[in-house]
Amino acid sequence: MENEIIKKKSSLAMPASILAAGFLIALAVLYTNGSSKENTPSDSSGSATVDASKILRQRDSDVVLGNPEAPVTVVEYSDFQCPFCGRFFHTTLSEFKENYIKTGQAKFIYRDFAFLGQESIDAAAAAKCAGDQGKFWDYHDYLFSHQSGENQGNFSVGNLKKFAGELKLNGDEFSACLDGKKYEDAVKQNTTEGVSLGVTGTPTIFINGEKLVGAQPFSALKSLIDAKLK
Repeated sequence: MENEIIKKKSSLAMPASILAAGFLIALAVLYTNGSSKENTPSDSSGSATVDASKILRQRDSDVVLGNPEAPVTVVEYSDFQCPFCGRFFHTTLSEFKENYIKTGQAKFIYRDFAFLGQESIDAAAAAKCAGDQGKFWDYHDYLFSHQSGENQGNFSVGNLKKFAGELKLNGDEFSACLDGKKYEDAVKQNTTEGVSLGVTGTPTIFINGEKLVGAQPFSALKSLIDAKLK
């Protein structure tokens, strides 16, 4: 499948794929060693188990698009550098917003799965910094609208600050947040949690806990969402 890390087409940079695989392995080791203990309770036999419902539950720290009380929760694990995530943003997400967000039937939560390198981590942290000024979704949309390869400098720290300027954010506050790495640990924690849920590539969508992998067409989301609404 096009979204699987080990099957990325040759058009995507090989070094980025190698880095991604190494990063995921490192995250899996962290998870196994219990660094995410809060979200991986142990069963009576002492082995680690994952409470997926707890991880996928709406949190106070989440920026929610749509009615927080909507009956259907859609959680996307995504990487701002991922071209398939960009495709999902430009096609499926817009129809989903129109048909389910505006009608109050579903809400959307974006979660980081920043596995393609440091620019992915920095971009995810930058979006959270923008969120401190009430502009998470504006920054989210801007990043996906300005993708340009993986780890080619497009999402360098300098450019991320320029993007903040384009969106009329307070530059000093944004820079202090990004330079101070306020959200880097949170980004890595989200990614680690994604690994614990079996996420191996992006985008991966959970609709009331049911997993849908890849840049699926709107019809695929619609089918699952409508089933959940019955």
